[in-house]
Amino acid sequence: MLITLAQGPAQWKLQLFECPCPGEDARPGGQVGEVELSTCSPLAGALGKLTAPHFLPVLCCVSPPGSCTLHSRTRGSGGFFLEQALFGLLFGVDASLLESPVIVCGLPDGQLCCVVLKTLVTSRLSPGDPKALVKIIHHLEEPVVFIGALKTESLPKDAEDTHPDCLVALGHSGRILAIKASWDEAGTLVPELRGYRLSGPVLCAACGRGGRVYHSTPSELCVVDLAHGGGPWKPVQPSVAPGGLPSLLCPAGLGIGSVVTLSVASEVPEGGARLLALSARGRLLMCSLDLSSELPCPAEATVASTGQKIKELLSGIGTVSERVSSLKRAVEQRNKALTCLNEAMNVSCVLLASREGPRPISCTTTAAWSRPQLRDVLTATCRLENNSGLGLDRGWALCVRVLPGAPPTDPDATGSATTYTVPVDRLGPGDRREVTLPLGPGEDGALDLPLTVSCALHYSLREVVGGALAPSEPSEDLSLDVCPPAVLPEQDGICLPLSEHTVDMLQCLRFPGLATPHTQAPGLLSPVCDPVDTFLGALLGPHSELGGPASLRAKFLPPSVATIKVSAELLRATLRDSHSGTSLGCATLQWLLAENTALDVVRAQRLSSVQGVAPDGTDVHLTIREVAVTPLCAAGPMQTVEIQVESSSLRSLCSTHHAVIGRLQRMVVEQAAQSSSPPDLRVQYLRQIHVNHETLLREVRTLRDRLCTEDEASSCATAERLLQVYRQLRSPSLLLV
Repeated sequence: MLITLAQGPAQWKLQLFECPCPGEDARPGGQVGEVELSTCSPLAGALGKLTAPHFLPVLCCVSPPGSCTLHSRTRGSGGFFLEQALFGLLFGVDASLLESPVIVCGLPDGQLCCVVLKTLVTSRLSPGDPKALVKIIHHLEEPVVFIGALKTESLPKDAEDTHPDCLVALGHSGRILAIKASWDEAGTLVPELRGYRLSGPVLCAACGRGGRVYHSTPSELCVVDLAHGGGPWKPVQPSVAPGGLPSLLCPAGLGIGSVVTLSVASEVPEGGARLLALSARGRLLMCSLDLSSELPCPAEATVASTGQKIKELLSGIGTVSERVSSLKRAVEQRNKALTCLNEAMNVSCVLLASREGPRPISCTTTAAWSRPQLRDVLTATCRLENNSGLGLDRGWALCVRVLPGAPPTDPDATGSATTYTVPVDRLGPGDRREVTLPLGPGEDGALDLPLTVSCALHYSLREVVGGALAPSEPSEDLSLDVCPPAVLPEQDGICLPLSEHTVDMLQCLRFPGLATPHTQAPGLLSPVCDPVDTFLGALLGPHSELGGPASLRAKFLPPSVATIKVSAELLRATLRDSHSGTSLGCATLQWLLAENTALDVVRAQRLSSVQGVAPDGTDVHLTIREVAVTPLCAAGPMQTVEIQVESSSLRSLCSTHHAVIGRLQRMVVEQAAQSSSPPDLRVQYLRQIHVNHETLLREVRTLRDRLCTEDEASSCATAERLLQVYRQLRSPSLLLV
């Protein structure tokens, strides 16, 4: 007989043909029988065309033990015998009585069905319902790739080999179905169906002696033992009931991969096997295996070993829990660091985008005198205001750098600068923070003016990101993608400049003569006298004077004077509204002292001349008057404002003069940007003034060279002439227009 399984438009068709006898025509004879098998998945494609299945069906012939007609050909034609009890339970009483072989089919949709061969032959003589010829045994819900039979019960050594007592079907994804005859509680013989799950996909399989099933996956060839659950047989087997199937299968790898076809060539009596395998590369392999002691099995465990195993499992769970907690903390730290970096980027973008005009985050600096512990100290108050919608949290700090002298042209030049770093603790939108820092004088009592106070915001990457990048534990796995803080750049932060303020002599002057008895303004307080000078003055009497250098210079030398003339029209254009209601001289003095704490008193008394005290205790007299300059303008006399600085100390005079010149320079630059046209000036007069100044400068160089070569007697006259020339240079006839 020749049995075929053909694909139809909607169903599989099982056909039976009569084979020719030896010596006859080799072509198949007539068709003996035919039956259609139901399927769960459609086989027809678009427009009724057949679609090739991804998996081919599996056919095998199962014979009862009493069938002798096919005994000689069963092994060679993919068939096998089953013991009588299981055969009758699976295929029914008719198949057992007829002693008919049964065709078992495994379809690609997962169905496992059977057809009794003798019933199919006689169906043409007595037509009936064709569906009654097909019996569905089980449904694997995945393509069936193998059907076989094996012996699961162990036999005594002197007993003869019997037929297989278990039918096995394997699915492509690793599902195994084992069917065996078993006794229930009532003593009735029933089929026992047990399903297992192995790793897939399964490429091929084969059954061997000892209840072993060999199956191949793309990675390895494995073996399981259905007789004893995966290990060698033992007299006592707690997990397997007598005559039953194991509850658990333990696959054992054989170290052979990519086998696509497998067959058990011969058996070794000692429990081994010899396999004939075809690899995916087309190589034919003969594998001899010794499976007597290598298969894993659930061994019996004592109470002590079970307790130790539980302790080890609990310890492992605790270690994993600690590891998970550590990783969770590390993830939280990195999330916080990323959030802080995002906020820092937003703050940086806001500040860099608003370089012109009012800044959303600003810092203003004011200078004032204070008297802690009976010692005069000049302090700078930096007020940081956050008018943006962003907050400054951890990692932000206000950096204030105090540099003696004018602002340097090189931003990297530090010199003798002093830097103060103050952490900013949660400065939210609309909040402000004030920081007061000492500026001097130093221990020697000197105050080097002007002072440049630079304010900037600094964001520390090491403080915010360093903790998140550091390993959470010393024994952390080095394979993790972590970055130690050492990889951060040398400049471990970003610096955003906010403001730059110059503290000069006009801000540091104090005016004790303007103070009323109840006035407490620090700019109106007189400097604290040296206790030693106070004690010596009390001993000498009220009309005596100390013979210090400052007092002698003030007594015997005339005060030094420096004058600056400014166009009245230029000052009116600068002062504008502040000039209304007061004289131009008063408004100019208020403009010069705009950053001094005594401004309110000067404005209230409408002063145009005031005498202050420098930080070193010397007097500085400021006088503002309106004068007319005749020979400069061709149209006639020009109204100007003369600013006169007078002091007995050359150092105080130069510092005050420098501060006034700085304000006037900024004023001229601002007015020049507004394209104001200068008046008609006499160029010849300006040239004559320039020539006179060049002559005085050459005379200064000559006198300074002479002082280096003359003796003490001659150098006095030279020094006196040098002072006269300096006096002329400090009172030039030039005019700012």
